[in-house]
Amino acid sequence: TGFDSDNSSGDFSEANHKVPEMLDLDPHESNRTGKHNGETEIQENGIKRHRTSLPAPMFSRSDFSVWSILKKCIGLELSKITMPIVFNEPLSFLQRITEYMEHIYLINKACSHADPLERMQAVAAFAVSAVASQWERTGKPFNPLLGETYELTREDLGFRFISEQVSHHPPISAFYSEGLNKDFIFHGSIYPKLKFWGKSIEAEPRGTITLELLKHNEAYTWTNPTCCVHNVIIGKLWLEQYGVVEIVNHSTGDKCVLNFKPCGLFGKELHRVEGYIQDKHRKKLCVIYGKWTECLWCTDPTTYETYKKSEKRGGEQKKKSVSEDDIKSENDEADDMPEVQDTVQFIPGSKLLWRINCRPPNSSQMYNFTSFAVSLNELEKGMEAILAPTDCRLRPDIRNMENGNMDVASKEKERLEEKQRAARKERAKDEVEWHTRWFHQGTNPYTGTPDWLYSGGYFDRNFSDCPDIY
Repeated sequence: TGFDSDNSSGDFSEANHKVPEMLDLDPHESNRTGKHNGETEIQENGIKRHRTSLPAPMFSRSDFSVWSILKKCIGLELSKITMPIVFNEPLSFLQRITEYMEHIYLINKACSHADPLERMQAVAAFAVSAVASQWERTGKPFNPLLGETYELTREDLGFRFISEQVSHHPPISAFYSEGLNKDFIFHGSIYPKLKFWGKSIEAEPRGTITLELLKHNEAYTWTNPTCCVHNVIIGKLWLEQYGVVEIVNHSTGDKCVLNFKPCGLFGKELHRVEGYIQDKHRKKLCVIYGKWTECLWCTDPTTYETYKKSEKRGGEQKKKSVSEDDIKSENDEADDMPEVQDTVQFIPGSKLLWRINCRPPNSSQMYNFTSFAVSLNELEKGMEAILAPTDCRLRPDIRNMENGNMDVASKEKERLEEKQRAARKERAKDEVEWHTRWFHQGTNPYTGTPDWLYSGGYFDRNFSDCPDIY
């Protein structure tokens, strides 16, 4: 695709070896049933083949101006602003959260390691991979309706996942996933605070993410970096992640500190991630570097410092003088997308922790979805009978948008939002409090901070008391 690192070296993600249906297939053969919700094809090895394209191509946004909507919202919370459907992508935010699981092989790798340092390295790679699918994903996911859910069971990947929209104002999404082999639990609650700053939209992460490795009796917690979409008024949209992510192993006291670097002057730091793992005595055990859009490597601190000093000496010899006028001119254009084509500079002796999967060849016509994302809204034959009636796959606005019926999708979106408002008014009139179905408010056992915890029981499939939200 041009966005992942050079695979000619022979280094591929383990997911490409373990999961045949995740490989890029010919888009012309992607739906042999001829229906997006037809019966799923079974490969010779018995694994389901998930679809590799959407029913309809992405709708053009070129004729629409986001400025007419956002000019009154500078500095305000965007969760209450109604956006035209053309700026969406045909997935709910609950499905977007599920994309954390695309690189689940890293959790499996963490579970298999006996060395706690190697486990932390795998967990750090998993935390970075969780945001990698957002690269070039400038479409806005649908805001989940209160009570909306999404489930995903992937026997081939060894996990099952359930999420629920537990609050509407503020919008909070809670999720829980577990390994089918009872080897891990992954859970958390997400409250992205969105703000518009004139040229960009910033999503500040809130909520704790927790990964428990049951075999090792370990728990790791972290919070995602800040995500920012630039050029929302004019120019080509581009996205960056920045901020410090701290991953804490609450059993050993080890900590991984990852610095997602902001673009910076001349775009030199665009997409870069640098950090280190330290033990409970604050001794650096290894250095991690790479790009969240490409790959992640680790090396020992001495090797890293030696390389950096050598690089600096070489750079000083080649450095050109930069005038104040040049810096001012560059700052004036700082919100344009930097033309940076270089990949991660490999430090000899480094170990590859993670590499991004190649995207489907037709990804640009499918909202820049990954192969994993393309399959998330797939409605297989017989699935509707066993899903909760609140599942995202049953949302008519998302389904119609996916099928290319934009006018119908827009009308359905308005109808669902009005139905949600009417239900809220009715509850207020009768003084009835909303009760979540699958999660409850509590305290994260490792951080002591407020969190939403899974109540259990979803996979017993007793959906008799689910709300009517569609």
